[in-house]
Amino acid sequence: MPTEVQEQTLTFEELMASLKEMHRLILWNDDHNTFDHVIHCMIKYLDYSESQAEKIAWKVHNEGKCAVLEGSFTEMEVYRKILQQEGLTVSVE
Repeated sequence: MPTEVQEQTLTFEELMASLKEMHRLILWNDDHNTFDHVIHCMIKYLDYSESQAEKIAWKVHNEGKCAVLEGSFTEMEVYRKILQQEGLTVSVE
C-alpha cells in the first residue's frame, strides 16, 4: 500500500530560521503498523537498541505519540521522509 506524502514549500527566511531552531520528530500511533515493524524501524534508521525501541513502541501505543529524535528542521525532515516511506506516521514539531 503506497504512502501518500505531502510536500511543503518554505521561503528562504523560514528555512534559515528553522536551521537555528531545534525540532522534534514525533512518531504517532496508528492502526496498521505492528510493534515489530516500529521496533525494526527505530533500530534500523534511528540506531536505538532493541530495549529502547520497545519502550518507544509501548509509549506510542499507550500515549498516542512519542518524540523519537531532536535536531534541525532539515535533519528531522530527512528522517520523517524515511520513516514515512516505511509506512510510519510521523511529523516534525
